[in-house]
Amino acid sequence: FAAEDAGQRLWAMTDLRPGDVDVAALYDGFSFLSLLWLEGLGFCGRGEAGAFVEGGHRIALDGELPLATGGGQLSAGRLHGLGHFCEAVLQLRGQGGARQVPNSPRVAVVSNGGGPIASAALLVRE
Repeated sequence: FAAEDAGQRLWAMTDLRPGDVDVAALYDGFSFLSLLWLEGLGFCGRGEAGAFVEGGHRIALDGELPLATGGGQLSAGRLHGLGHFCEAVLQLRGQGGARQVPNSPRVAVVSNGGGPIASAALLVRE
């Protein structure tokens, strides 16, 4: 899977790990891709993403890994991850308004693609 390859490359270039991420803006051009990215980036094991998001508590604004805080591409248009990147920046700046992740997030992960081509980036607020 391209998401797994992107995840491996991402974590190989930093001392940060999935547990350090405060907010996730994962590509969701198709619904299942968010699940694919959770697994590919190591937030859960392969085949475990459904259980990871079950009930929505873990991925809520005040959850362990807030996900799609801007509403995803259904809310922002399908710009192949650009909206996710902008949302991650807003979250790290504390400018998310009613959708702001609490406790001053410091690390965001952004991804796009997920089929045969994929990429991921970490954004860090110092």
